[in-house]
Amino acid sequence: DVLVTAWNIFMTILFNKNVLNRFFSFRRLAFFIMEPHDFDECRFDISVNDSVWYVRAQDPDHRQQWVDAIEQHKTESGYGSESSLRRHGSMVSLVSGASGYSATSTSSFKKGHSLREKLAEMETFRDILCRQVDTLQKYFDACADAVSKDELQRDKVVEDDEDDFPTMRPDGDFLHNSNSSKEKLFPHVTPKGINGIDFKGEAITFKATTAGILATLSHCIELMVKHEESWQKRLDKEGPNSLINEEEFFDAVEAALDRQDKMEEQSQSEKVRLHWPTSLPSGDEYSAVGTHRFVQKVEEMVQNHMTYSLQDVGGDANWQLVVEEGEMKVYRREVEENGIVLDPLKATHAVKGVTGHEVCHYFWNVDVRNDWETTIENFHVVENLADNAIIIYQMHKRVWPASQRDVLYLSAIRRIPAFSENDPETWIVCNFSVEHDSAPLNNRCVRAKINIAMICQTLVSPPEGNKEISRDNILCKITYVANVNPGGWAPASVLRAVAKREYPKFLKRFTSYVQEKTAGKPILF
Repeated sequence: DVLVTAWNIFMTILFNKNVLNRFFSFRRLAFFIMEPHDFDECRFDISVNDSVWYVRAQDPDHRQQWVDAIEQHKTESGYGSESSLRRHGSMVSLVSGASGYSATSTSSFKKGHSLREKLAEMETFRDILCRQVDTLQKYFDACADAVSKDELQRDKVVEDDEDDFPTMRPDGDFLHNSNSSKEKLFPHVTPKGINGIDFKGEAITFKATTAGILATLSHCIELMVKHEESWQKRLDKEGPNSLINEEEFFDAVEAALDRQDKMEEQSQSEKVRLHWPTSLPSGDEYSAVGTHRFVQKVEEMVQNHMTYSLQDVGGDANWQLVVEEGEMKVYRREVEENGIVLDPLKATHAVKGVTGHEVCHYFWNVDVRNDWETTIENFHVVENLADNAIIIYQMHKRVWPASQRDVLYLSAIRRIPAFSENDPETWIVCNFSVEHDSAPLNNRCVRAKINIAMICQTLVSPPEGNKEISRDNILCKITYVANVNPGGWAPASVLRAVAKREYPKFLKRFTSYVQEKTAGKPILF
């Protein structure tokens, strides 16, 4: 008795950390494992889930007394069988008895646990609740069977009572049959298995399990909030309060762009460009204005670009010539709004051997987009508005430390007939930002706004004699204009330096690609 009392005091001090833990103190005894030490005859170990206690007695006999007393107490507590352990499982099987957390917070035990582990815990809680439901269902079934048997028994008693009608004794008294007693009419029915259910214990387990589910859900929400805050912090790093100065910002961006260039060169050298079997439609299909819901907006954009974008800006003091390489010239007009750089950019170029139709076709055709565009991570067509107008969602590769950008824009290709015989025919591709329900804003990227136009005119030098026109006789004048709102802050000097570097590189890469794709093919005017 002394040993058992000492054990109870020991376990009470250990487990009863708070009010709710005291509620489960005796149930936790079901989950300990006691093992005598292999070499030390005076030692035995007691493990309760994640915690282990090393106990050493004065001598082997003393140790054996402890072991016997503990095992006896465990048996007498009603948790000695495997079925009992399974039936009375609860949150305590998941948490160390030595934990300092309450039963309500037992699902927040280790904040480093992942969502997968939390979901596994909820699976365990679900199993516990399912076992409780099965136990209660068996009990209710037993009650129903007992009631059914009781009704049959009552019917039988009534029949027996009719047979046992009181008879007259010779002395005039009535003789009553003893089988027609009250106990026979109303026998005491006890459903089979009722004595094996600990309703108090099941109630405790149910309360603990539901508390564990709520705590686990709370922890899952907390983890997701932390992930969201982490993404928000990464986004906030790109701003006027960024810890990186402009020089470091530029160095990081330049290094990232250099890595992308090297990766692109390596990938191009390791694989042969895919030649998509795309047929180039005639210009008549691209002359129509169309009937889709963005027709007026497209027409407005086309007219604005034809009016203003083709104007010569060489003598305009507002435009700065930032790059000049052969026939290519790149101009920039510095514009800032609320600290965000919105510099309009305009580039002019002349490319031999290709027509304006061919250049605009390859610029507009999404089937070959990945052949020449190296800044895109992925893209897809959101909606086909017409044969010459589509809506595209495009996600660009991230250039650290800037946030990743995406764009949603309408891309339309148009053929503008010449006004006179002396005027060249013009082809134009307009890309401008729109909104679409199928591509809403997301937290991963910063949505940029664009208004871009690729305007091409074909000049033909008549060949000598009656020779056919060859690619040596054609020249494409390209005007490329870009108005981009990056959607977020970045150092102005960095953005302008990157634009000065990337736009000329893009024009050279793209026009070289068109020359490569059209070489040896019939000319498409």
